[in-house]
Amino acid sequence: MSATPNQTSINLLIAPEMEAVNRVIRQQLHSDVALVSQISEYLINAGGKRIRPVLVLLMAKAYNYVGHAHFDLAAIVEFIHTATLLHDDVVDESSLRRGRQTANALFGNAASVLVGDFLYSRAFQMMVSIDSMQIMRILADATNVIAEGEVLQLLNMHDPDVSEERYLEVIRCKTAKLFEAAAEIGALIGGASAEEIAAAGEYGRSLGTAFQLIDDVLDYSGKADEIGKNVGDDLREGKPTLPLIYLMKHGSPDEVALIRACIETGDESRFPAVLQAISQSGALTYTETQADLAAKAAAAALHKLSPSPYKQALQDLAFLAVNRKH
Repeated sequence: MSATPNQTSINLLIAPEMEAVNRVIRQQLHSDVALVSQISEYLINAGGKRIRPVLVLLMAKAYNYVGHAHFDLAAIVEFIHTATLLHDDVVDESSLRRGRQTANALFGNAASVLVGDFLYSRAFQMMVSIDSMQIMRILADATNVIAEGEVLQLLNMHDPDVSEERYLEVIRCKTAKLFEAAAEIGALIGGASAEEIAAAGEYGRSLGTAFQLIDDVLDYSGKADEIGKNVGDDLREGKPTLPLIYLMKHGSPDEVALIRACIETGDESRFPAVLQAISQSGALTYTETQADLAAKAAAAALHKLSPSPYKQALQDLAFLAVNRKH
């Protein structure tokens, strides 16, 4: 791992490839229905880390891929991810993402859901054009698991008795699965063996887990203008994330009663008291430690990959996943 990993160096490494991906995204967003194009453009212009398409590109290049299919695959993964965000924000009644109004806040729930469906279906149209049954299988399975993860999260909402194991299963399905699929298809088109594709999947799965756990930390320690969403959204939505689960297990009776009540009701008015309890309990440190373990597992999964700037960038991503402010 380099001495001071940073996102800029990774972006520069694959800048031409990302420009090609952005061209594919813009071409594939075209629709004769004006509102579809308008909302799609709004979402893509909102930016974001684009970490999932970056994973496709880096993994493909790490296996010395030469061609253009990785551009389409990166765009497909971004479309699937964006579709999940559209549906997520409707379910969660979110009003802010990446520092801007959510599409549902701006255009309404119905339009957001339907454009999410458009992005899903466009992604599958693009998959068919690549003409690889193995890639289709990986991405179709991932999309289905993500949907299951969404339902699992819905079942967990407002339930203060959610265990750490149940919560981690939601992360594996809802967040880590698309990271896993992105890494797998990148390795696959690069000509990796079945064992190497499995290792790439482990890398992506662990990286996605680390990424989500740090998101959980930032919801109780970040700033809205940095993390791009309202601090305390998880509490308002009644989501028992890992910091809350830890506090439910290790807090005082009064703290446990407070957290239980807030999860059950989504009472964000008591956020300052919840934040104080979390900060004093070691819950954030525990969650950060679990994220660090996941990031180290991701880096370890790369051990058989030949040295290259792309392998280095993948290692650096694991470091950056747990050392970020947004």
